[in-house]
Amino acid sequence: MAIIQSVHISSHETRQEPKPHTVYQIEVQGPVRSWKVWKRYSEFVELDVELAKATGESPPAPLPPKHAFQISLSFRRSINDEKLLEERKVGLETYLRAIVSAKDPKWRDNLSFREFLNAPRANTSSAGDGNTSQFTISSWLDEQADLLTMARDIRADLNKRDALSDRSDVQGAHTAGVSAKRKLSALVLRVGGLAKGLAELAMSGMSQGELQRRNDMVARLQDDCEKLGKMVVAARQNSRGPERVLPSADDRESLLNQGSQPGGTRAFGRVFGQKQAPQETTETRSLDSQGLLQLQSTQMEQQDEQLSQLSAILRRQNQIGVAIGSEISQQIEMLDQLGTELDSTGAKLTNARKQMNRLG
Repeated sequence: MAIIQSVHISSHETRQEPKPHTVYQIEVQGPVRSWKVWKRYSEFVELDVELAKATGESPPAPLPPKHAFQISLSFRRSINDEKLLEERKVGLETYLRAIVSAKDPKWRDNLSFREFLNAPRANTSSAGDGNTSQFTISSWLDEQADLLTMARDIRADLNKRDALSDRSDVQGAHTAGVSAKRKLSALVLRVGGLAKGLAELAMSGMSQGELQRRNDMVARLQDDCEKLGKMVVAARQNSRGPERVLPSADDRESLLNQGSQPGGTRAFGRVFGQKQAPQETTETRSLDSQGLLQLQSTQMEQQDEQLSQLSAILRRQNQIGVAIGSEISQQIEMLDQLGTELDSTGAKLTNARKQMNRLG
């Protein structure tokens, strides 16, 4: 997924510190959030030089030329000056868009370009692992808010599945259930990436209170994943409406007695691994052959999903165990260091006491 998806220069303004100059407001759209940066024309020139040095080529589009603006003591610009500023703004936007949309990603992936737009680092791990190399302080919160929205969407799909099931819309309920499963699988992976990103942010420096607050956010998302997983695989045991036409007792008896010996005695044999005839349940009584096949397929998918969820939970537990082990190792190291310092301090106190006794 691209870190920078689009750029747009929306406006410009004149600032007087440290001396009068023009800055341009750049609106950047990323995969989960958007942000704004202010840049001077001279900073664009520096970026252009850095890109040329790093790649050995000129960027996909040239910078607009620099004009000499005549600024009065009251910092008023003439109509021609404003027109030149607008032309430069369009040229700078064209310059940035050419880099973002270039076929060769070396321009937009360049570190100088990402730092110029205050973009987070690119994702260096596979999407299938759901891991992100690094978040910024603000992009982490954006990702967490996006995952909360995703969890609400999953609940909406599950409610839709239940409503369609109550209306006997088997196909619609199945479609809604599959949609919820897919979203939940993606949610579990992204929550794992969020937890890893928080660990990396903590290593780069974060207050203990803020770290605890964000750990609580991750824990709530993980709890939501477990609850949603149970809701996804839970079988609906709804009573059927009286409007259904149930098969008669004779039809069911005829169906169950197929293959019996003359005289009504059933031939001895194994049916689905059992010696007795398969027992009909309230869930299968009102279903035809296609409905039974659909039910069996749904249950098999639910079992596969349960295994996937169990694997995800085990992976998360393993990550938690590794984190706990690392924390314990750090605590042991700190305790050892504290013990050494205490021994050293005790020795110094003993020497000081001996000196005091000699002086006394």
